[in-house]
Amino acid sequence: MNRLLAQLSQLRAADLRFRDLLKLCVARRDLVAGRALHALFLKSHVPPSTYLANHFILLYSHCGHLPLAQQSFDEIPQPNVFSHNALLAAYARLCHPDAVRRLFLRIPSPDLVSYNTLLSAYAAANGGAYAGDAIRLFSRMRYLGSDADGFTLSSVISSVVGAVEQFHSVAIASGLGSYISVNNALISSYSKGGFLFEAERVFDEIFCERDAVSWNCMIVAFGQHRQGLKALNLFQTMVRKGFEVDMFTLASVLTAFTAVKDSAGGAQFHAQMIKSGFAINSHVGSGLIDLYSKVGWIVDARKVFEEVHNPDLVVWNTMISGYSLNDEFSEEGLECFRRMQRAGFKPDDCSFVCAISACSNLSSPSQGKQMHGLTIKTELPSNQISVNNALVSMYAKCGNLKDASMLFERMHQRNTVSFNTMIAAYAQHGLGLEALELFKVMLDSDNEPTSITFISVLSACAHTRRVDEGWEYFDSMRQKYNIEPGEEHYSCMIDLLARTGKFEDAKKLIESMPFDPGLIGWATLLSACRTHGNLEVGAMAAEKLLQLDSSNAAAYVMLSNIYASTGRWDEFAKVRKLMRGRGVRKKPGCSWIELGKQIHVFVAEDVSHPRIKEIYLFLEEISKKMEQAGYVPDMSLVPIRDNIAERDTRLGYHSEKLAVAFGLISTGEGVPLLVVKNLRICGDCHNTIKVVSAMTGREITVRDAHRFHCFTAGSCSCGDFW
Repeated sequence: MNRLLAQLSQLRAADLRFRDLLKLCVARRDLVAGRALHALFLKSHVPPSTYLANHFILLYSHCGHLPLAQQSFDEIPQPNVFSHNALLAAYARLCHPDAVRRLFLRIPSPDLVSYNTLLSAYAAANGGAYAGDAIRLFSRMRYLGSDADGFTLSSVISSVVGAVEQFHSVAIASGLGSYISVNNALISSYSKGGFLFEAERVFDEIFCERDAVSWNCMIVAFGQHRQGLKALNLFQTMVRKGFEVDMFTLASVLTAFTAVKDSAGGAQFHAQMIKSGFAINSHVGSGLIDLYSKVGWIVDARKVFEEVHNPDLVVWNTMISGYSLNDEFSEEGLECFRRMQRAGFKPDDCSFVCAISACSNLSSPSQGKQMHGLTIKTELPSNQISVNNALVSMYAKCGNLKDASMLFERMHQRNTVSFNTMIAAYAQHGLGLEALELFKVMLDSDNEPTSITFISVLSACAHTRRVDEGWEYFDSMRQKYNIEPGEEHYSCMIDLLARTGKFEDAKKLIESMPFDPGLIGWATLLSACRTHGNLEVGAMAAEKLLQLDSSNAAAYVMLSNIYASTGRWDEFAKVRKLMRGRGVRKKPGCSWIELGKQIHVFVAEDVSHPRIKEIYLFLEEISKKMEQAGYVPDMSLVPIRDNIAERDTRLGYHSEKLAVAFGLISTGEGVPLLVVKNLRICGDCHNTIKVVSAMTGREITVRDAHRFHCFTAGSCSCGDFW
């Protein structure tokens, strides 16, 4: 008997040691040791233990190994509610909310932890996609009489954006408003919904002691609303009060620097972090990359990326986004996307949006179509609508308006960005009427127009010469939609009035503006003056433009071209001399065309291309045919007054003409061409390509710095009005 008691005592001691070891593996997330313990447990033929099985589920859940967690759950003969909750937590951490919900519905008697776990999964979803589900689940809890706690309410609040005030009232009425987690959730949700004042009020009125999360939430809120100075002051207050600064705090402060685009301040903060010994982890690294990318310091962003040890998917996405924000680094963005895949990361919706944006910048139809195919093969768990919006924009910017429109029509869900993208596509392609019609469809839907919407709408009015309709939309921004017109909206109206020759009205609008027109406004007016040959207003606009930025080459070039087109060569020479004296250089024009997945770049009077002799020969032949048909080049567009031969050469071999000629001799009949130019297409090239499209029966699209010109059968989609 004594021997039996001794054996039982030894077994209990061994069992306790086993449990302690298993708990230690869970706490340390030691998958290797945990699996060894699991193997030992299975080999010992001990009867199944729900307690141990639950801890194995926790172990595999914390280590991110969902299949083993599911297997451990399936081996339990009679799982209890803790078993279900442990597996539910694993799904919430690693799976789509829909999968978490399906598992939740299989729990016989869900408790508060079960409800809170599902609510946390809804809260983690992007963009409030599961706000309705969170509200319904919370209502069901209250209907069934289940008590909610602070975690419940904070998860619901984090899931919604539009109904924050109602849940704020619930928090006060239920007494849960004293929970710090509830207040933190309120600050974040109010901020995301655009209610910064309410977020600040919640922060100021927190009755309990604020924690580091509270300060971080408020710093991020200020950063999101471009109140960078307030965010930085709040950070300094936080430090003075003795709160420990962690990686989340640092990332929040970097968001503030990014909001105000304070590159110098951000760099100093980065230096201070290095001196203080903070390691650049994923959170801080992504914040630094985002800051440097948005201020144009892409080389510094890349250095930070290379310093991050084991970058996660967010860091990769931030770097790809940084490349795509800087057009000249778009090719590097696509290469970064491919490196990310080779590193074993599966692209998510953000990865695809950034990579597709890079394809748009390059105007590369082949790479864009490859990316589209990859999105179809990849099952995106959420936010498919953002990827579709990016694809619509990509096809439009690659000159393929037909596929852009087709994809837009096939979208099962559309949001405001979807309509904005398609309206902008129609406007940029010269289809102003279609853009305005789609805007009316948008107004009839549940999607409210934004300030970005009206930029495209007013641009469409400008290119269709609809002055009265433009004024109507402009006035409705403030009166009907409570949107304050910004610099770009006023610039669109200036463009509309100046394009239609209403220069006095344009000047009156400028005088009534609540702020200075800025570079965009004066450049818009100057461009219209060049089109109409209005020297007086053009000289005034150029003077204002140069006062704001004396290094702006476009102002010198447009003003000198106005003088040249009116035969005032002395004034032309003075402007060009002033330009040289100030060391201002005109940005060299270049055009490129993609054929056979290879991009061919041309500059004016190019001699470097392998087939340049064939290109020049083709242009000479087509020029003779055009002359025989009665075409006369517009020499006024080339500011060279004496040497006629030099004029002919300069005019005949512009980069866009070379690119079009190369495309025509390199492709079969009927194949449409897309040429991209980094500057505005010149008038003679525009006229020439119109004639060439009629003579060759080709559809030729030219994307210049401002819009698309689709040449078909001798006419252009812009209606010769650009």
